Amino acid sequence: MSKHNSNVDNGGKVLSVGSIILHTTIKKKWLSLGIITAVCGAVITALYPPLVLGRIVDTLAAGCQVPLYLIFLYMVFNVITGLMEAAREGLLTVFGQKITHALRSGLMEHFTRLTADSLNRQEPGAVVSRFVGDVDTVENLFTLGIVSMFADTCKIISILAVIWFRNKGLAILLLILLPFIFWFTRYVQRNMLEAQLRNRRAVSKASGHVPETLRNIRTIHNLGKEKYMEKKYDEYIGDSYKAMEKTNFYDAIYSPVILILNAIVVAVVMLFSASGNAKALTLFGMSAGTAVAVINYISQIFAPVESLGMEIQTIQSAIAGVRRINEFFALPTLPAIEAVNADIKADFNVDIKADIKADFKSDVNADINVVLETQTANINNSEELKARKACTPYVQFNNVTFGYEADHIIIKDKSFNVDMGEQVTLQGRTGAGKSTIFKLLLGLYRPLKGQILIDGIDSYNIPDNKKRRIFGYVEQTFHMVPGTVKDQITLYDEAISMDEVVNAARLAGLHDTIMSFDKGYDTSCTQEIFSQGQWQLLSIARATAANPQLLLLDEITANLDADTEREVLKALKNVSENRTVISISHRVTARTGRVISC
Repeated sequence: MSKHNSNVDNGGKVLSVGSIILHTTIKKKWLSLGIITAVCGAVITALYPPLVLGRIVDTLAAGCQVPLYLIFLYMVFNVITGLMEAAREGLLTVFGQKITHALRSGLMEHFTRLTADSLNRQEPGAVVSRFVGDVDTVENLFTLGIVSMFADTCKIISILAVIWFRNKGLAILLLILLPFIFWFTRYVQRNMLEAQLRNRRAVSKASGHVPETLRNIRTIHNLGKEKYMEKKYDEYIGDSYKAMEKTNFYDAIYSPVILILNAIVVAVVMLFSASGNAKALTLFGMSAGTAVAVINYISQIFAPVESLGMEIQTIQSAIAGVRRINEFFALPTLPAIEAVNADIKADFNVDIKADIKADFKSDVNADINVVLETQTANINNSEELKARKACTPYVQFNNVTFGYEADHIIIKDKSFNVDMGEQVTLQGRTGAGKSTIFKLLLGLYRPLKGQILIDGIDSYNIPDNKKRRIFGYVEQTFHMVPGTVKDQITLYDEAISMDEVVNAARLAGLHDTIMSFDKGYDTSCTQEIFSQGQWQLLSIARATAANPQLLLLDEITANLDADTEREVLKALKNVSENRTVISISHRVTARTGRVISC
């Protein structure tokens, strides 16, 4: 039995956050190119306004008239910088949405192909957090993380480069000071984040405390615990206030510290520039216009340093989200159709190669769709194979061992056969594995040992889009889907014709009831239109609409009264003709045919 790669898409490519982002970037190449252009353009054009302003100031200081083109250039560069910044933000937002859409589509595609075991191990809240919270953090990785960090880094480097050529002393001073500013920024941000998380936890506890108090108010009154509940609520609120006070403290001191450092740097530069010392002037000497430009650059360089701290925090948070999404993509999935084809063709060859080499020479190498659709017809056309089919069980459960956990075996070395057209009932105590046998027959799980064959094909390798033509599964309760009565029967399967829908409803004894509605099969389905027994009849119609050969009935009369049970059993008798039926029932009246002990 072959093994298959678990996290691949229909195209055979391994699914991961990186591959999806790369695919989206290539697919949206013009959008990606626009972002790069906007980022680089904004960084470059932002360097020119201070230089032009410095030139204007120097011209005025020299007593000359300022040329109009300098004023025009100053305005143009500021406008272009603003437009580039706006374009960057807009394009990043669009790109983030494309990434979000691609990730959620990939997650849903992977989710729908997860094995039953993988699905059972997932908590609903954890799955939702992958689709919502984790995907949003990956979007932030680009819109507020990597791209913004790249832009801010380029801005800092370009400003330092310009200052180096204009005032080497200031450049050296900034290179010494920037690491301290970055460390201070990260220190403040980490403490603010820690305080914010404590506040969220406290608010969450306080929010949960109120409904908990309401639910247990009688017990609280009976035990006289009003003061205790009040004290606990005050503790949660107090913790929240303390956390908020800490957040407000760091928020209050950060901006003044940065402004003070900004002022100190400007003062030091001006002091050395006006000192008259030859050595100092070598490093700090500059004209009035250069001084204006330098002061402008100093104010510009602190903002990206502050942003870098937040961007690093965003990237760290996003990396955790990326890891969680990749862990989800690594969960085992059902084998791809191409892999299934190879397995079934191999099984098919082994089982009937000698008998149908001539008749099936082309079909063995055909796609699995052709194999499944033509297998029965071709075999029935051969007299020799008819005899073989008569002595070959339709369902073969061969030495099967299975457990949901490796150390907890539910079914051990279980074997039984069911012939074509035979009706059998599985019997056993609760927990003996009857429903698990159904799940194995449906191919939801792969046995740890042994083999399960349906008409000679491994049940686990039957493609999902072919199972409905092979299996009909009726559960204890009906699971309604949004839509009409017809939709309940077809489950939106366009391959099922209206004639098949009507025929299934007739066999289930529900056609007349449906036709009594004003819109018949096009009636919108609600809980009120059918009784409990009629819902079960509708479940039977759904199971038989695709005309499957095998019916699996799982305690379908367990919740019905005696009269309704007789109605359902009559419908089952109609739909069971010329079909293989395996049922589970604790009621003697619902047991049919041979009994298989579990």
